[in-house]
Amino acid sequence: MSRAPRKPPAERRAEIAEAARELALADGLAAVTMRGVASRAGVTPALVAHYHPVMDELVAATFAAAVAPEVAEVRALVAVERGPIARMAALLRTLLDGSRDDVTTVWVEAFALGRRSERLAETVREQMDAWQTLIQEVVAEGVDSGAFAVADPAAVAWQLLGSIDGLNAQGLVRWGAAGDRYPLLAHAAEGMLGLARGMLAAPAAGAAPSPAAVEG
Repeated sequence: MSRAPRKPPAERRAEIAEAARELALADGLAAVTMRGVASRAGVTPALVAHYHPVMDELVAATFAAAVAPEVAEVRALVAVERGPIARMAALLRTLLDGSRDDVTTVWVEAFALGRRSERLAETVREQMDAWQTLIQEVVAEGVDSGAFAVADPAAVAWQLLGSIDGLNAQGLVRWGAAGDRYPLLAHAAEGMLGLARGMLAAPAAGAAPSPAAVEG
């Protein structure tokens, strides 16, 4: 490999970090090795080690960089919906439509790799907390407005998050009804939230359910 051109340290560090993020989204978090990042960034492994001497720290930071933007993106998407039922439907639908499988792959590998890296495990827990907070906010809004009948919004948020993670992980290997993740969870979520059957399974987020669906 030819010698990389000299750059300011902050620019080089950011460039290597971005290469690691791109690599994680393209090939999974397990691909974020010193050699893999160096190849992606077009530099030597020694240069990666110079700017990121602790690989566990780089992997944890790469995980956060790959998954954290999704929380803000989904929060903004949910905010434009009118009312907690429409917001919950939009949240579940966008997380289960299969369009975010690159991020799901990073999550699944982080759960496994975090067993041997406390730094990564800590970062995974921080990002899980952020997701639970978002879901809990939607649930609590529904409880406050009378739309949801829930005794413990935090517990329901935890259950929904676990279900989302499980269905998306199964979808990576195309197991079961991988293409129908949203309807599968929508009916279960209706039960958790005290909604009539069909109220979350409308054709589009925020669409009114049919009388038959509500009665069923």
